[in-house]
Amino acid sequence: MTYASLKPASEAFLQHKRIIFVRVAAVLAVVLLFCAKPALIEGSDGHEMLEFIGLSLVLVCVAGRLWSILYVGGKKNQELVSKGPFSITQNPLYFFSTVGAFGIGLIYGSVLAAVALGLASFVIFSVTARKEAEFLFGKFGPAYLAYAQRTPRFWPNPLLYRDQDEIQFSTRALRRTFYDGLYFLALFPAIEAVEYLRASGLFPALLTLY
Repeated sequence: MTYASLKPASEAFLQHKRIIFVRVAAVLAVVLLFCAKPALIEGSDGHEMLEFIGLSLVLVCVAGRLWSILYVGGKKNQELVSKGPFSITQNPLYFFSTVGAFGIGLIYGSVLAAVALGLASFVIFSVTARKEAEFLFGKFGPAYLAYAQRTPRFWPNPLLYRDQDEIQFSTRALRRTFYDGLYFLALFPAIEAVEYLRASGLFPALLTLY
């Protein structure tokens, strides 16, 4: 799809429905993970390395989302934000959330789970980003078209980075994004608890994931 073919959206997409859908999908994915076990032995060097990389990616996710919300918090879909993280990708919040989803799979100890969670997040956010693009094109017209033509929709290009001297941000949006980030971080102790219960024989696994 080219941006020239975008048509103004008849009405704003319902953002809260997208958030609810993503959270429900995340809960279902975690439940499925709890019913399986990683192929790498828990406590092995390989498993611990995947956990470390996964936790690092989740921290990148949380930090990246907080960084992004500093620029767009309280202004999403109301102003055309094109500086900071929004100068290298149109959807930094979605990009960092996808990084976090991939990291959760690695924390679990499974490359397959990481790829599945990352791919599912990418597909969901790509569809949402397309709807947002249609809405923003209808709202901002040529200004958004020029921005969209120079800025990748999803995968960041650091060479395009531009910033501004001062920013005004919403403390409410920043606080809400911080709490959302806690969902990602809370999965680490939850997965560790399941590993302990599984090692104790109190939590049987129905399948193995590599």
